[in-house]
Amino acid sequence: MVVGMATRKITVTLDVEQIGRIKGLVDGGKAASVSGFVQHAVGVALDDVAGWGAMLAEALERSGGPLTEEERNWADQALATGRNKQPAA
Repeated sequence: MVVGMATRKITVTLDVEQIGRIKGLVDGGKAASVSGFVQHAVGVALDDVAGWGAMLAEALERSGGPLTEEERNWADQALATGRNKQPAA
């Protein structure tokens, strides 16, 4: 965390086992605090999402650009995402 960075307290719901494991890391000196651990984990997750977004954009650029609506509909049906899902006959 950057010194002087503005912060805001929020409530986050976690699995009881996850909380126990985080507290174990804090008690073992592997994390400074529960809050610090969660801040770090969120930062890693945000960087991960940004990295995947950049990789996807590069892959799309190398393969001809963004999906057409037809390609997107085909992929949605093939992956059964629920978007534009055709009812079973």
